[in-house]
Amino acid sequence: MLSPASRLVGLCNSADVGEGEAKGFGPVGGYRRKIIVLRKDGRLHAWLDACPHYPQGTPMAWRSNAYLNGDGTHIACHSHGALFDMQTGECVLGPCLGQGLTRVELTVNEQGEVFAALTEEEVAL
Repeated sequence: MLSPASRLVGLCNSADVGEGEAKGFGPVGGYRRKIIVLRKDGRLHAWLDACPHYPQGTPMAWRSNAYLNGDGTHIACHSHGALFDMQTGECVLGPCLGQGLTRVELTVNEQGEVFAALTEEEVAL
């Protein structure tokens, strides 16, 4: 369920992100960070592109859409070497062990358009 304080921002079409892929969209709608959208086991998940190792977060890709580790099993912060679970966002290896990525709630309409539900708190990141 969407928070009343959320604002829907269009990101992509569901078909734009294949199984085992992660892509960055944005920044969109005045937000400072990209949103990482990935598909794992048929489900879409989304995270702010901000490694929790630093208070303001650090962008994680070393080049466009390079959000996964070499074997495609984890989200990787290429600045710090941290690895994150693709479905939970929990850091499983690296300097931010025990922390996690900020989840972005998604909604998909009947046409397959994917929207992020962003809050004012996420705008500042």
